[in-house]
Amino acid sequence: MRETADPGKGALRDWRTVGGLTFASRVAGYGRDVAIAYFLGAGAQSDAFYVAFRIPNLLRRLFAEGMLSAAFIPVFTEKLKTGGPAGAREGFSAVFTALAAAAALTAALGLIFAPQITRLFASGFDAETFSLTTDLLRLVFPYLIFVSVAAVSMGALNSTGHFFAPAIAPLLFNIAFIVALVIFHGSWGDPAIAAGLGVLAGGALQSFINVPFLRLRGLSPGFVNIFKHSALLKTIGALMLPQLFGVAVYNINIIVNTQYASHMDRGTVSYLYFAERLTEFPLGIGAVAIATALLPRLSARAAEGDMDGFREHYGSLLRMTLFVTVPALAALIALAAPICSVLFERGEFTGSDALFSSQALVGYAAGLWAVAGMRVTAPAFFALKDTRTPARIAAVALLVNLALGYLLGFVFGLKHTGLALASSVSAAVNFLLLLRLLRGRVGEATGRGFGVWCVKVAAVSAGAGAMAKVVYEAASTAAPQEVALAAALAVAGAVFVAGAKGLGIEEMGKIAGMVRR
Repeated sequence: MRETADPGKGALRDWRTVGGLTFASRVAGYGRDVAIAYFLGAGAQSDAFYVAFRIPNLLRRLFAEGMLSAAFIPVFTEKLKTGGPAGAREGFSAVFTALAAAAALTAALGLIFAPQITRLFASGFDAETFSLTTDLLRLVFPYLIFVSVAAVSMGALNSTGHFFAPAIAPLLFNIAFIVALVIFHGSWGDPAIAAGLGVLAGGALQSFINVPFLRLRGLSPGFVNIFKHSALLKTIGALMLPQLFGVAVYNINIIVNTQYASHMDRGTVSYLYFAERLTEFPLGIGAVAIATALLPRLSARAAEGDMDGFREHYGSLLRMTLFVTVPALAALIALAAPICSVLFERGEFTGSDALFSSQALVGYAAGLWAVAGMRVTAPAFFALKDTRTPARIAAVALLVNLALGYLLGFVFGLKHTGLALASSVSAAVNFLLLLRLLRGRVGEATGRGFGVWCVKVAAVSAGAGAMAKVVYEAASTAAPQEVALAAALAVAGAVFVAGAKGLGIEEMGKIAGMVRR
């Protein structure tokens, strides 16, 4: 049944499920990063692992976000309405078979051409680091098969209104990774090998957790003759192909930075990785979780021709996304150094590693609002079955990142900080152009007073960030760094909540209601 009282209420309810489990997953992800920092540090071992893991992980994001967000969910939703459960299961099986076959073929090619692929992404590595990266790449490439199967299963479950299993899968991945690294880190000369085994174990858990929930909904997939479903697959492929580049532009920018970083000092790849991971925490709880709950509803509105409902859903959830991410941006910038020090500075991870990672964190955090907005706005085009527009804008943003990354990182000598700033500017170009084009397509999608609302949120967030810095500097003179950081974050949170309530920002009330429930 359609929501009529509050167009964003149903999606926000699902966000509680997705966001809550994503929060737990991000906490486990912090544990994963702490384990990596402790056992691998920020040098050859960690640089090799991050590059090796990034390559299949980029393909994972292309398969998951491109296939599901851009193509599979809208088509599967329509299949449920027209063909019923039996037709939906048959179509799901066809997509499942095609995707599993494509992932297996890609993984096989990755095993064969691992040295060439490593050179494509990190040609600046020395011989030792390059060799380790190649070995790790061969180890982790089969992860792509597990996670691709999990991705298409997630799309089917989300389309039927089930969000629990797909949302808990990343939590299981992080737990499996930590266990494998802790147990096996001393079993080989290179502790990064244990991290690679953790990737495989986590991928398997992500895939198998969806099986019982698919069975409950009569959607257990089987391997079928995909040629009998060529029309369905062509429809999905036509939507997917241009989107593969469009949705993944942020991740492609990260890969560009990795290539640049491989030509800088040893450890630069790791600084960027740790900084990026910290920005993914608020993104996962805000933008990714909301977009996951948003796309099925936007697709339904678009299919019904209900543009008023479409605009209301998008506007409500864009505001909620920015409301969550902008204060996080302020806190990350204000407390970048102590955050990196408290979280990672132990074991093989030194004080200078924490300092350099914090510099990259400031660069990435500056564009957090744009990345969040982009991840919510791109699905709006997907719901309209328009994948070409985001792809074209992504091409422009990628060129911006290529040019700025080189200028800031090498010409102006900002190194890792310059690479992170280039990614932020690229994301801002992407989001703002998408937002302008969406308004031209469907009208004023953000609602009245959006500019004033943005100023209010930015002002409250800046005030909270400034207060956080003041409190930390005062408390750190008399208390341990961990206590000072906790106090600063607590005070900043209280300042933001009070300011948001004082300015009458509606999203504060919605979040308070969800917390009470």
